[in-house]
Amino acid sequence: MNELMTARSLTTRPVVTLGGDAVADVKDTVCDAAASRITGFTLTGRGLLSGPLKEGLPWSTVYALGHDAVMIRDRRGLMSAAAVMAHQQTLRARVLGARVLTEAGAEIGTVLDVVVEGGSAGRIVGFRVAASRAFVPGPARHRRRVYVPRGGTLTVAGRALVLPADAVRHVADDLAGFTSLAGGVPGQWKGSLP
Repeated sequence: MNELMTARSLTTRPVVTLGGDAVADVKDTVCDAAASRITGFTLTGRGLLSGPLKEGLPWSTVYALGHDAVMIRDRRGLMSAAAVMAHQQTLRARVLGARVLTEAGAEIGTVLDVVVEGGSAGRIVGFRVAASRAFVPGPARHRRRVYVPRGGTLTVAGRALVLPADAVRHVADDLAGFTSLAGGVPGQWKGSLP
């Protein structure tokens, strides 16, 4: 089973070759939100005073995405950061802060983070959302943070993500609960979700 993790937790994660050489750190995740997948990473140098690198890491050269590192075969997998960013945007620019709605137009909240499947999949399986007051049942004083699966059909409309109406029936309060919704197999949601 591939581990579920948040995209923000990938920031500063080392990029390591199979030979054990740490070549960079992840600066930001590049994604194709409409296709629900990670397409690569922008990178920063190793060390406190290092800045952004001109090289990026396309997803096609990622060997594995793990809890402690992003694994690549060797440095030859790195390419121009501009090429990694071509026709894509970082999660910060495209997804974080975006409104989340159902197909019926119900406001779920705003995206705080993206949940991705580790291993070699790199699929976006859900979102950590600051739930709107209308979405949180009962007299909640503060906005509740919940995990919502992306569902079988995800539509990106400007700065809004539109989820299937039944996605809101599969909400969890934490990442462990979100993983258990998958029945132990990320991407295989109980009920009507894929």
